[in-house]
Amino acid sequence: MFDLLKTRFEAFERRMTRRHGTDLTVPGARRVALLHFHLMDHAFLRILWTNLEQIAPGVWRSNHPSAARLRRYREMGIRTVISLRGPRQDSHRLLEEEACAALGLRLETVTLKARRLVPRENLLALLDLFDRAERPMVMHCKSGSDRAGFASALYLIHAEGAPVARARTMLSWRYLHSRRSKAGVLDVVLDRFEADCAKTPMTLRDWIATRYDPAAIESAFRAERR
Repeated sequence: MFDLLKTRFEAFERRMTRRHGTDLTVPGARRVALLHFHLMDHAFLRILWTNLEQIAPGVWRSNHPSAARLRRYREMGIRTVISLRGPRQDSHRLLEEEACAALGLRLETVTLKARRLVPRENLLALLDLFDRAERPMVMHCKSGSDRAGFASALYLIHAEGAPVARARTMLSWRYLHSRRSKAGVLDVVLDRFEADCAKTPMTLRDWIATRYDPAAIESAFRAERR
């Protein structure tokens, strides 16, 4: 029964995605995209719950903002929005691109995953973005719990010179992140970095470029969860 409902729900979502397409100027497309955004992307849950917090001077984290919230962010002085959800042209991306363009906000994108580790190129691209992004800036994923927390931890280590112990607080129940979930693999990345640096001090960038091994870390995490 559950599998049948899941199959029907996924088919319904695919139909909605096809209906709004990738051009919101097509008659009816924006209405369908907004419906998809609120129902399928759970934006209705984020109307009051924002998971917004300043993690460093001029740097904020949050869950995925609506157009109205992006307007408030601009009023706060935000200049750059970093999406950690990747470039896939779903409703959330289309609406965010449209809103940022209208508000004069710079939208940047890096792909992170909540339950899987991305290639080192993605993490190095994120550090590069931290170095060049105009501040004030806000980074977000969908819920603001896992990917936003992980990116915030990397920012604190890379840009603020924070110890791992402080960076690790970005991944906590306070933001609805749980190490006991599959997203706990992100915590293990910080553990590995801390352990390696205890033996051979190095920058986060150097560690990612030379020591970061997604497959090995995921394997260790799966063993830890057994």
